[in-house]
Amino acid sequence: MFQTRLTKMLGIEYPIIQGGMLWLSGAELTAAVSNAGGLGILSSATFPEKETLRAEIRRTRQMTDKPFGVNIPLLPAIKPLDVYGLIEAIAEEGVRVVETAGRSPEEYLPLLKKNGIKVMHKVTSVRFARKAEAIGCDMVVIDGFECAGHPGEEDVSSLVLLPAAVDAVSIPVIASGGFADGRGLIAALALGAEGILMGTRFMVSREAPMHMKIKEYLTGLPETETTLVLRSLRNSARVIKNSVSSRVLEIEKQGATIEELLPLVSGKKEKELMDTGDLEIGLLHCGQVVGLIRDIPAVAEIINNIIAQATEVRKRLQLQH
Repeated sequence: MFQTRLTKMLGIEYPIIQGGMLWLSGAELTAAVSNAGGLGILSSATFPEKETLRAEIRRTRQMTDKPFGVNIPLLPAIKPLDVYGLIEAIAEEGVRVVETAGRSPEEYLPLLKKNGIKVMHKVTSVRFARKAEAIGCDMVVIDGFECAGHPGEEDVSSLVLLPAAVDAVSIPVIASGGFADGRGLIAALALGAEGILMGTRFMVSREAPMHMKIKEYLTGLPETETTLVLRSLRNSARVIKNSVSSRVLEIEKQGATIEELLPLVSGKKEKELMDTGDLEIGLLHCGQVVGLIRDIPAVAEIINNIIAQATEVRKRLQLQH
């Protein structure tokens, strides 16, 4: 049921992928998603050294015998990742799926391909999807404007961006941004996607290592409670509205430099927020789909509910036809 090119390529039961979320995507969450039939993804930015990533991969293997992947962000950073070292650890530990995001992964594709690793590259526009296919990526994740994290600068929603990308490339397209339930899965498949990637929905799960106070807060938010920061630097990020995001926007209007913004937008501040439950410590990346999330179930419940609802929607549409 709901088998696509993606499920066959990755060896998974359902076309559902967990986004690689900094601080959250460790062994527990990754293994839970894979055990439930999706594809869990470890965040290498959370385990940025070759040996720490290797240790987390091994820890994940102790929790699941199902396929999982590793996310490698190719984004500007104060301390750039040792991408070649991370890829070596990934290959040596037998992981066969890598998700990249940010700049082009072309430099690393020969090493990835040499080790039999499938590459899904995350993009925010049709032209970048074409480029990903042209350089040899196996799959492309298309991020709609609704997404958490970095939605790009073109402000095109998934409803338009997804089918445009599907029309533009022949490799499997994975929908990201605005997906949290079975209705979204059916919509994505109807628009030509081979599956969905979810971050915010899995962030609000029992297995996500984030303070319960934050999870409970998110279940009460409407879809209007996110905002975009760092637009002045052309590095837009979607986050929850709070005092920190308001301050960032205020000083951006004043022409703030990245050095002036760093104390407010530091990832370490987000980690502290997640650990302590203090919503006003830093920024919290979150998608507009938070407005559809009203509970904090286990990962297996999330995936089972998505498939059950998608099955009901499909039956209803067939009856109407």
